[in-house]
Amino acid sequence: MSAPIKLSDDVFEEEIGKHDGLAVVDFWATWCGPCQMIAPLIEQLADEYDGKVKVGKLDVDANQRVTARFNVRSIPAVLIFKNGEHVDTVIGAVPKAHLVEKIEAHLG
Repeated sequence: MSAPIKLSDDVFEEEIGKHDGLAVVDFWATWCGPCQMIAPLIEQLADEYDGKVKVGKLDVDANQRVTARFNVRSIPAVLIFKNGEHVDTVIGAVPKAHLVEKIEAHLG
């Protein structure tokens, strides 16, 4: 089973900014209830899209630079990147089907 990669300010550019293909990043915090609600969905997506989509998690409290860079003000925020470029954002605890729909729209 594939798990989301743990991202930080230090590795974000290497892991996501230079990634060739689709990447999905969950911006979250330990104190955020809705973040805990979607955490299992993010794990499922990492497993189901293994080899097709890079899935990562970024703790907003510990990584202020990346959080500010993408103007993340509400969490959970799932940002979608294609070839290192930010192309879409999903805010809030949404159903898995909504995340899958967004991912599939950018995979093509």
